Amino acid sequence: MDEAEQKPHQSYSYDHARLEGRRRFLRFLIRYIGVPLLAKIDQVEGLENVPASGPVIVMMNHIAFVDSLLTLHLLKRNIVPLAKIEVYEYPVVGIFPRLWGVIPVRREEVDRQAIQQALTVLKAGEMILVAPEGTRGKSLQRGKEGVAYLASRSGAPVLPVAIEGTPGFPALRFTKAWRGRGAHFRFGKPFRFRAEARRARGEELRQMTDEAMYILAAMLPPHLRGVYSDLSQATQDTIERPG
Repeated sequence: MDEAEQKPHQSYSYDHARLEGRRRFLRFLIRYIGVPLLAKIDQVEGLENVPASGPVIVMMNHIAFVDSLLTLHLLKRNIVPLAKIEVYEYPVVGIFPRLWGVIPVRREEVDRQAIQQALTVLKAGEMILVAPEGTRGKSLQRGKEGVAYLASRSGAPVLPVAIEGTPGFPALRFTKAWRGRGAHFRFGKPFRFRAEARRARGEELRQMTDEAMYILAAMLPPHLRGVYSDLSQATQDTIERPG
């Protein structure tokens, strides 16, 4: 991530008011059409842990396409997801991330523009949604350092969200997927990285990332913990909890 600090950023101005009309319409579609018809939610825990205001980095594991959509549905605050730039090119559904103002990320490089956009949204006091693995998978893969970088530079708390039961969705209501179990969401308690990590680089960012991922792993059942299965390896040397 050091490159992101060494080279100039493309200017980016985040205008919540300009986007809010579109997002209100999209939230209506998600709440009353998208989720009721295409995804089944069985259980939601820990919504009381979601901060009522201020910048927040929402960190989720990523199993299925609908994970981000359902997280947007459950959170009542405005939230700006980061997503791979390819979602803008999806037939038909690609229009929705454009309308929402999703931050596109080029995953094969240090995307300085995406970093700057995310920091600008956090500076405006809003939430961003990040899947630190950078891709979907059946169980946790090694997290990338983006969450640690953004959290350390912004000072924003990280809200871990553990998701299970989303494979098979989206699926039309009354099809086979709906006869099985639905999605289960757990919202954990937010945490911050210690103040001395504000300029973390290299191995320190790696440690911060792994410590955050172990927090997420502990919220998941063993079969979804993947490379973070051995919780005895978890440390919290760079992390602090609100008093």
